[in-house]
Amino acid sequence: SLRVGFGELVAILGRNGAGKTTLLLALAGLIPATGGSVRVGGVDLTQAKPGARVSAGLVSVPDDRGLFPSLSVAEHFRLIGSSVDEAAGVFPGLAKLGGRRVGACAGGEQQQVAVGLGMVRKPKVLLVDELSMGLAPQVAAELLAGLRTLADGGDTAVIVVEQFVDAVLAVADRGLVLSEGHVTRDEPADALLADRASLEAAYLG
Repeated sequence: SLRVGFGELVAILGRNGAGKTTLLLALAGLIPATGGSVRVGGVDLTQAKPGARVSAGLVSVPDDRGLFPSLSVAEHFRLIGSSVDEAAGVFPGLAKLGGRRVGACAGGEQQQVAVGLGMVRKPKVLLVDELSMGLAPQVAAELLAGLRTLADGGDTAVIVVEQFVDAVLAVADRGLVLSEGHVTRDEPADALLADRASLEAAYLG
């Protein structure tokens, strides 16, 4: 169980197999939940299909980015009735990539496109899975800063699954540690950072 407020960025932490990605897939409606409910702004989305959840403001950025390599960056944004310029306000580097095929973009650029596509939908909840996968730490930090900017707008709850623990907790409000599908810790990010031994034990046992 978890509750995330609008304007809040929450990091989901835990070792491989702890249930982090499963949690995001269940929230997005991509796998069935075995119990409980999913609510956004008081609206019950538990039985809603994935597309209906997106329409209700629950938007997901998957770990495989969900992009089309043969389409240009600009074409990706046009598919959802938006433009690169909207996302470039948070990720300025996108401004010069509009005509480039996504398949020809570097990994960090592709992740900017994926996260940018989520942001311009003006989500109430943005789910981001494995933001830093395959990226250099500096690139991951820039993407995390963009998510912090989105949360600071006050209209979006951001939930991030991330393996770069120090980087994500540096921008998060809270951290939740999962173990075998259960929340074992739910604390302010700075408190988790200060308790290195317990945090490492959550990963290493």
